[in-house]
Amino acid sequence: MHRRALLAAPAVAPALAALPAAAQSAPRIVSEDAMVPSGDPGIELFLRNKRPESLNAFQPNRTLLMVHGATYPAHTAFDLPLGGVSWMDYIAGRGFDVWSLDLRGYGRSSRPPEMAQPAAANGPVTRGETAVADIAAASAFIRERRGLPRLTALGYSWGTALMGRYAADNAALVERLVLYAPVWLRQTQSLADPGGDLGAYRMVTVEAARRRRGAGVPEGKREGLVPAGWFEQWAGATWATDPEAARQTPPALRAPNGSVADGREYWAAGKPFYDPAKIAAPTLLVLGEWDQDTPTYMANALFPSLTGAASKRLVILGEGTHGMWMERNRGALFQTVQVFLEETAAA
Repeated sequence: MHRRALLAAPAVAPALAALPAAAQSAPRIVSEDAMVPSGDPGIELFLRNKRPESLNAFQPNRTLLMVHGATYPAHTAFDLPLGGVSWMDYIAGRGFDVWSLDLRGYGRSSRPPEMAQPAAANGPVTRGETAVADIAAASAFIRERRGLPRLTALGYSWGTALMGRYAADNAALVERLVLYAPVWLRQTQSLADPGGDLGAYRMVTVEAARRRRGAGVPEGKREGLVPAGWFEQWAGATWATDPEAARQTPPALRAPNGSVADGREYWAAGKPFYDPAKIAAPTLLVLGEWDQDTPTYMANALFPSLTGAASKRLVILGEGTHGMWMERNRGALFQTVQVFLEETAAA
């Protein structure tokens, strides 16, 4: 079985300037949005699809479902055209059929009814089991739409726990697996946990999000880590998905607290949410060296546990944080994931 652990140097070759040029030479990309039944009354899931206009034959290894983390939706991150190109544009431009999923309570998906009430009136919503069921519903929709037996999966942050669980429980349905900023047993405080009693959701302000951007970055490296205007572009798109909370002072975003409750019950308690040995698909773990939300010790501990994976790889990228997809070295992240996605299966 193929096993590799890699340490990448700071991202120089896949510079940001090269991404728009690559997109210009790619085929025309079409975009389609869909609301998918979750299986629960009143709850629909928002899926965005991007693919080359000429693509009409679909394959499991070139059909990708992307899922977000604990606080923010998928489509405002993965399909945010920073510098003119989003991550979904980049992947679709390489001939892929790529989808992003907003879990219930996030983005343009339905919000659980508890989120229309004061946070303290109910317990945390969108727990991990529920979120994995949402992934299963979205995956089934895509597989039926494309006539595929399985697809490739990418999870980011809390989404790695969800996709890891989905891949472990549904080995026959996952072609390849990318765990970007993987969550594992926690030795440090979670930056997403506000502490105290947990209501159904928490309120997150733009300034709180801005303060977290520099966590873990050496003082001399902070300037220019996120190119001018990129954070504001992302914040504008993201907070606009929750106009009700945005009317508050200061404007806020409601984030379901299910992920935080999961963190306390599982990762902070030394209890895995899934068994990595049950994952059969080729698996990539990738993260930035300055990641403080899911520090490198997590990936280093998870990697040896992937004993059932057909192949596995761990890549730590230089000069990147938890939100490397929004940073000047995002080209290194995109390229690393793309190389893995385009590889043929190991003999």
